[in-house]
Amino acid sequence: MREPLGLATAVAALQAARSVTVLCHVQPDADTIGSGLALALVLHRRGIPVQVSFAEPAELPASMRSLPGTGHVVAPADVRTEVDLLVAVDCGSAGRLGALADRLAGANSTIVIDHHRSNTRFGSINVVDPGAESTTSLMAQLFDEWDVPIDCDVAQCLYAGLVTDTGSFRWVRPGTHALAERLLATGIDGAEIARTLMDCHPFGWLSMLSRVLATARLVPGAHDGVGLVYAFAYCNEVQGMSSEEVDSVIDIVRTSAEAAIAAVFKQSCTTPDRWTVSLRSRYVALHAGDSVDVAEVATMLGGGGHRFAAGYTGYGTPDDMVAALLTALDM
Repeated sequence: MREPLGLATAVAALQAARSVTVLCHVQPDADTIGSGLALALVLHRRGIPVQVSFAEPAELPASMRSLPGTGHVVAPADVRTEVDLLVAVDCGSAGRLGALADRLAGANSTIVIDHHRSNTRFGSINVVDPGAESTTSLMAQLFDEWDVPIDCDVAQCLYAGLVTDTGSFRWVRPGTHALAERLLATGIDGAEIARTLMDCHPFGWLSMLSRVLATARLVPGAHDGVGLVYAFAYCNEVQGMSSEEVDSVIDIVRTSAEAAIAAVFKQSCTTPDRWTVSLRSRYVALHAGDSVDVAEVATMLGGGGHRFAAGYTGYGTPDDMVAALLTALDM
């Protein structure tokens, strides 16, 4: 496996650090949290003061609260304004840090560890491999370079990001299953980790899902006939649901056989004309090896992400949002 640029340099910086802040992206998923907690566990065992945080929401998503190392998570207001080393995990740009982006200025050095192809390399040290299946897989490489053993606690955090970012191993690369086997060999319960993260919802999620899916529309001619399916998660329809539960809707919408591109527009309850948009795509046999790169589409609209999973934020009416997406898909 090709070593990402900056890996050895990042290890040297971590070894020399007197204090470390690990920042995850806003609306955190299991890849960013798993990466952050795994690093915090390793640093803490080496006696290095470490904090882990994310700007929003106010609490760690329920599905991730059983991961080891959550005791290192602090509220955004409690994150040090000055620190020896700041590490951003699974963040394609400084903007993904939200309100905590201001902590970058107070760090003597910064490391970015990420696998998004749209990464802006905003760290002084950048460990970025767009070919990696998850940021937690990069963390495993980092620990190997550091000669840090991966025990069951660290493995649980790493597996959380691996299983979610690969869609339960539907999107893999050579070496993915080997890493999974290595992590499982520590004694972690892979089935329970996957169930907690991906197959466990409150009862109210079912009625919320039905309301959002009722808004679904199909545009078969989008992107030269590849097809777009989209739905709207209006604020009044998702109240009482966590962002984690609302975000999961895209994985249902994307199953439509008639469209290779899926989108869910999620309305802000504080700013009704603000929408966060989740995009997904799948392989399409237009040409040999062709697929729809939603990261390119999201980047045109001010966001970013992966080839098959990306997102952005937009403003306007529902019709405005759909029109902007269709225009970007046709460019």
